[in-house]
Amino acid sequence: MNAHLLTIGDEILIGQIVDTNSAWMSRELNLQGIRVNGKSSVADTPEAILRGVQDAARYADIIITTGGLGPTKDDVTKKTLADFFGSGMSLHRETYDRISAYFAKIGRPVPEAAIDQATLPDDAILLVNKVGSAPGMWFERAGKVYISLPGVPFEMEYLMTQEVLPRLADRFPRNPIVHRTLLTAGEGESNIAKRIESFENGLPANIKLAYLPSLGQVRLRLTGTWEEALTPDAEARLNDLLDAKKAELAALLPDLLYGYDDDSLEKTVGRILLAQKKQFGTAESCTGGYVAHLITSVPGASNYFPGSIVSYSYELKTKLLGVRPDTLERFGAVSEETVREMVAGALIALDVDVVLAVSGIAGPDGGTPDKPVGTVWMAVGDRSRIVAYKQVFGRDRLKNIQLTGTYSLNLVRKFLLEAAV
Repeated sequence: MNAHLLTIGDEILIGQIVDTNSAWMSRELNLQGIRVNGKSSVADTPEAILRGVQDAARYADIIITTGGLGPTKDDVTKKTLADFFGSGMSLHRETYDRISAYFAKIGRPVPEAAIDQATLPDDAILLVNKVGSAPGMWFERAGKVYISLPGVPFEMEYLMTQEVLPRLADRFPRNPIVHRTLLTAGEGESNIAKRIESFENGLPANIKLAYLPSLGQVRLRLTGTWEEALTPDAEARLNDLLDAKKAELAALLPDLLYGYDDDSLEKTVGRILLAQKKQFGTAESCTGGYVAHLITSVPGASNYFPGSIVSYSYELKTKLLGVRPDTLERFGAVSEETVREMVAGALIALDVDVVLAVSGIAGPDGGTPDKPVGTVWMAVGDRSRIVAYKQVFGRDRLKNIQLTGTYSLNLVRKFLLEAAV
């Protein structure tokens, strides 16, 4: 069963807003065993909407549109769909009464536009929107389903959850699609592919492996589909098979694997710190507090993270972290010697068990032949040992900072696990 998602709105086409609706709907539909085989965006014109719907219907069983259901003149989706289905339009009293009740509740008069918003195609099955004013619409023609939803994300999500997904489950037989995602850091996709080549070649035909790289990380997604006759235990058997393959893949990458599914490096580091009952701090230069931001983005981080020192200048590295002036003079701020002293100083200044220190040249300027832009030194340590690591990234400042965040947190993860052995 295939679906196409059609977003309607000039604001998306000109980049004024980002289409987050399609990503959310794709995930939810996939969990229902419905493949999204196309996404497109069109302008707020009847011609563009009609063309988008007709094109999608050529290869999809389910066409879902979002946007264009509001009360303003550029909201033309309802009228366009009514014309497409040859349907008349009339005032839907229940919808109008609900809109009127909302305005009465907030002490405002009912706008004239409410009549337009409550005028709906006669052939549509209306999907009651209890969190907004625009109802969704469900049409059927020649075995295909056409669904029109508001573009406001929380309204769309409500209607998908309460109306659309249950109706689709009743309307179409469901072939299970199951995912397992393994999260890795520290190697690129090419190197990972070489390490797991035999595993990938040995996967059964109904299981596919996808490599999804991001900054310093690679997500490995196993997708299993049920291709035999549908039985009551089909999904359970597919889940068992995916779990077995996930465990097999995880065993091949013990040094790179840090989590599963929606996990993150900062969450993983936090869990390890909690389990080891350790306090953690950062001493940051080129990242300007970015690593601390990642750590504190996790709820409950205050249980293991008391704070950070951002020492951008030579003076503060000396004053706050105790880095010796002759170290900075001889080796520079971006050096193994400096980050080691930053760790040692921050352990005392922050009174913590483990410290991460980073110092680098984020760019786009400031590099030298010996230390080009993108050079970053990282160190992590406790009162018994310090481990330092050098990485040379590219010339993009923001990417360098983000990559440093990933690589440094992975360094912390590995340090903590080694210390526990």
